[in-house]
Amino acid sequence: MILAIFLFVSAGWPAAVQAAPPVSTHAEAAALIDVTSGRILYSQQGDKQMRIASLTKIMTAIVAIENSKLSDMVKVSRNAAGKEGSSIYLKLDEEMSLNHLLYGMMLRSGNDAATAIAEHVGGTVEGFAYMMNEEAKLIGMTRSSFKNPSGLDADGHYSTANDMAKLAAHALHNPVFQEIVKTKVKKAPNPNESWDYSWLNKNKMLTLYEGADGVKTGYTKTAKRCLVSSATRNGQQLAVVTLNDGDDWVDHAKLLDYGFKNFPLQQFIGKGDIVQGTDFAAGTSFAYPVLDSEKGQFSTKIQLIDPTSTSYRLGDRGTLLYSLNGNSIGSVPLYEKDSPRLKQKENSAFSFQASERGTATYTPKWLYIVQFLVRVLFTGSAA
Repeated sequence: MILAIFLFVSAGWPAAVQAAPPVSTHAEAAALIDVTSGRILYSQQGDKQMRIASLTKIMTAIVAIENSKLSDMVKVSRNAAGKEGSSIYLKLDEEMSLNHLLYGMMLRSGNDAATAIAEHVGGTVEGFAYMMNEEAKLIGMTRSSFKNPSGLDADGHYSTANDMAKLAAHALHNPVFQEIVKTKVKKAPNPNESWDYSWLNKNKMLTLYEGADGVKTGYTKTAKRCLVSSATRNGQQLAVVTLNDGDDWVDHAKLLDYGFKNFPLQQFIGKGDIVQGTDFAAGTSFAYPVLDSEKGQFSTKIQLIDPTSTSYRLGDRGTLLYSLNGNSIGSVPLYEKDSPRLKQKENSAFSFQASERGTATYTPKWLYIVQFLVRVLFTGSAA
């Protein structure tokens, strides 16, 4: 039995009529997203499928972090060592930890590092591309296709500004990824010389914008200048994507300012808070970016669980659903106010537990390889 109880969370919020002012960029396509909620706050041709150059490496990094051990030693193949384009100058048969390769790839955009990572995690570049596309499906990137880990131009390799914004929000909830992309300079052991590698992050936003903490630059002659950046202010993190933008540093600062000013993050409920009209406590917190003109347009609905169900016996009591203008925007699990489940570590829909692998959601790479081979054998395609 599901009992629906309607509540309104707008009490005390004055109605507002001022909408966010218009904003524009020099980009062919752009998107702005609130990382906590995943809400896209601005989109300019956001669904246009385009080349994304080395922004691809955001996907490469998060797939590697989620599916392999950071301490793994990766041996550089001939294919990786000879990869064209930007490089960290790895040598044939050189060995480097996956952790250091991730820094070399994300800070210096090393195509050799990306290829070495792909071959280690996915068995082959093609196998890793299959993993990338499976990850894209899980994230909800419905208009993207990946053919390689580096972003070098290839037929059938593309994404959109909106999809890349979703990817950035997803990846930025991973603590390992967060740490890598906010690093300005990284040193790593160099087995070939007496001096260490020293990698300076190409992302100038880290020094140009207050609160900047990511993410990745990209460029090819076909894709032109591409950039994903992120910044955190007053507890709110935003990410911006621009594709083919000749003035991207300025445009990113403009869009970040726009987001922080017009869409401040509103805390609706905290973990452990008692939900109005019930004896139940919220199992997680819920926050959402709110435009002034949207205040007063939010509502909640409580769905209670059948007391005879398995979920009820396991401690679940229901779900608190949040809506904006009738559209679902999020949910919070409900427990008894003294439930031990309230003491568990809180994770958002995007977040990952920190571990040696960088996440708790680990899928053995052999399983992806088997899935990839089955797909090729029975369909003749890895897509």
